[in-house]
Amino acid sequence: MTIKRDILTLILSVLLALPFDSLCQDVAVLLKEAEVLEHSRKENEAFKKYLDVIKKKPGHLAALCKASELSSLIGNRQPTKSLKLEHFKEARRYAETALQINPNYAEANFVMAMAVGRMALLLSGREKVMAVIDIKKYAEIAVRNDTKNFKAYHVLGKWHYEVSSLSGFERIAAKVLFGGLPASSFAESVKFYEKSCSLKPDLAINYLEVAKAYQKNDQKERAIDVLKQLQTIPVQAADDPRIKREGNEFLKQLQSR
Repeated sequence: MTIKRDILTLILSVLLALPFDSLCQDVAVLLKEAEVLEHSRKENEAFKKYLDVIKKKPGHLAALCKASELSSLIGNRQPTKSLKLEHFKEARRYAETALQINPNYAEANFVMAMAVGRMALLLSGREKVMAVIDIKKYAEIAVRNDTKNFKAYHVLGKWHYEVSSLSGFERIAAKVLFGGLPASSFAESVKFYEKSCSLKPDLAINYLEVAKAYQKNDQKERAIDVLKQLQTIPVQAADDPRIKREGNEFLKQLQSR
C-alpha cells in the first residue's frame, strides 16, 4: 500500500507541476518573440507580445517595464497631443504597477521617469512643474540601483537640458508653488549624456541630444563632431532614421553659421 501511495503522490505532483511548467515555457517563448520583434524595429508588434506576457503573469517585472517603455516610444510618434498623452498615461500605469512590485527596481524607475518626462513636454503650469520634479527623482533612483543604466543617464541629461531651457514664467511658477527647482545646467546635461554615450556608444538618440546640449553650452565644434558621428551609427531602433535625418539637418544649420 505504501508503494502504491508513493507512486500516486509522484504522479499527482507531476500532473500539478505541468500547468506551471507550461506557463513558464509560454512566457519564455513570448519574451523571446518580443525581443526579436524589437530588434527588427517592429515595436508595435513587440508591445503586443509583452502585453500577452502580462496577461499570463500580471506581475512580470521585465514585461511591465518593456510595455511601459514601448508605450512611451510609440506614443511619441502619434500625430496629436491627445493620442500622445493617452499612450504616455498608459506607459505610466505599467511603470506604477512595476514600482508597486519593487520600488527599487532600476528599470521600473527608468520607465517611470521616461513616461513622466514625455508627458512633461506636453504639459504646462503646475502639472509640468510637478512632472519635472518626479523625473529627476525616478531617474536618480534608477542610476543609484544600476550604475550602468545608460537610459536613465540619458533621462538625466534630458532633465538638465529641459529645465535649463524653462521659460521665466515657468521658473516663477515653480518658485511660487514648490519653492523652486533643483539646480540645472547645460554643462550637467552634457555630462550625463556623455556618461550614457560611454555606456552605450551605438545609441543614436544620445548623439543628437548631446549635440543640442553642446550647442547650448557654447561647444559648437564638439556638437558638429558628434553629429557627424551620428551619421555613422547603424540603424537599430524604429526612431533611428528620423533621428539621423534630424541630426543631419541640425549639422547643416551649425555648419552654415
